[in-house]
Amino acid sequence: MEKLEKFKNLGLSENTLKALKKRGFEEPTPIQEKAIPLLLKGECDLIGQAQTGTGKTAAFGLPIIEQIKEKVKNTQVLILAPTRELAIQISEELNSLKGSKKLHIVPIYGGQSIDLQLRSLRKNVDIVVGTPGRVIDHIKRKSMNLKDISHLVLDEADEMLNMGFLEDVEIIMKATNQDKRTMLFSTMPSEILRIAKKYMQDYEVVAIKKAQLTASLTDQIYFEVSMSQKFDALCRIIDIEHDFYGLIFCRTKVDVDKIGKRLNDRGYDADSLHGDISQSQRETILNKFKSKRTNILVATDVAARGIDINDLTHVINFSLPQDPEYYVHRIGRTGRAGKQGTAITFVTPEEYRKLLFIQKITKAKIRKEKIPKVKDIIASKKTRIKTQLNSIIKEDKYSDYIDMAQDLLGDQEPEHIIAALLKHSYKDELSGTGYSEIREISVDKAGTARLFVALGKADSITRGKLIKLLKQKANIEESKIDDVKIFDNFSFITVPFEDAELILHVFKKDGKGKRPIVVRAKKKQQSKR
Repeated sequence: MEKLEKFKNLGLSENTLKALKKRGFEEPTPIQEKAIPLLLKGECDLIGQAQTGTGKTAAFGLPIIEQIKEKVKNTQVLILAPTRELAIQISEELNSLKGSKKLHIVPIYGGQSIDLQLRSLRKNVDIVVGTPGRVIDHIKRKSMNLKDISHLVLDEADEMLNMGFLEDVEIIMKATNQDKRTMLFSTMPSEILRIAKKYMQDYEVVAIKKAQLTASLTDQIYFEVSMSQKFDALCRIIDIEHDFYGLIFCRTKVDVDKIGKRLNDRGYDADSLHGDISQSQRETILNKFKSKRTNILVATDVAARGIDINDLTHVINFSLPQDPEYYVHRIGRTGRAGKQGTAITFVTPEEYRKLLFIQKITKAKIRKEKIPKVKDIIASKKTRIKTQLNSIIKEDKYSDYIDMAQDLLGDQEPEHIIAALLKHSYKDELSGTGYSEIREISVDKAGTARLFVALGKADSITRGKLIKLLKQKANIEESKIDDVKIFDNFSFITVPFEDAELILHVFKKDGKGKRPIVVRAKKKQQSKR
């Protein structure tokens, strides 16, 4: 349990420590380190301020699992989440953290069969993770009794307010008992504090500073490359480096397995890590990587959580992350312990808009570079060979081969002997024949995007009102909004690529899982310009 010593010092039980070990946790995140001891004491409510991907679920989930009892008749805990995806994610994570404790944890959300939910709720559910609308539905049906809950959690509370759930949240809070413990996790807008003052009597605030948006010791670059040539570009990056030791991030488990296999087929020392890997396999893979018996680890974002490796030379985004914050988490793994690290991102023409969005949100400076040429890779390999040979000579580690060398020199010219030995040792590695051609591609950097807005004259929309809406929701300057067309039931606007991504991101969140008001215009629609 040495690796989990810090978790143990927070006051967690052996059952929980075993569950954490099984999940591959090593050290608590800052929000976990601050929140868990406070919540275990059970003396006050808590407001937690932390970003996505910082371990918030475990921060509130572990103390709750420790404190609630088994085989209790009524629901003990209600966790509210803004979206069905988050509700499912929280439920799955809590189930993986409960260890051997017999707790019934279920997600409750809109779009799922109400009959299925009713059957689940009749089975003495200990922890309900639900979206506000569906929870209110069950309160009205009297299929969910919240009068005896010991804990109420509002996760991503600010997001719930942005999605218009303030009234629903207040209705739910009124349906709960007064002596429960309440936890709010958010970026703390004023509305959250208003709820806190109204419904929480004695609470503490745990605020984790926003992560550095860029790592000072991380050199951030990107390469423009087609999807089909990303793998060849990856091999060139690995080969040109003197001592590559890096994490390669892919979006899906399928991609992780595929890239890992292709790397091994080419002779690289690579392993793959994702959610389907067993705990024993995970530990073996991580031990090999940490001891540098393998120098390449291909992983998904979720599988890489909790990995604490300080001296990576590279983090490579084979696929762009879905969320800008995940970009920050990924690249933050390089440039530690005073060493220079490099973060590389492969970008296809279709992904360029997303890269601009990531740069805008994270304020990162990511410069474009050209993919290394084959001649440069060969030159780098030759330099490494010369360095290795000089090292062997300096260390006088070749005496066993002197007799053979003299025999060879008696029959041939020295340069011919050396050339033949290089050919024998490195085969075609120094010829460049193993590299595929990578075509130069370029992206329209000053490009614009045409957006469809599902509001028109019938909704009393005017040009001024539409611009005001975009400015209010996404903070887009009027000067960047062009070619506005208002029709009876819809409208069109044209904005720069990076602003388009921001607008789409904001309105997707407002859509509450339904079709957003603003989407990318289809080609047929664009003809209405």
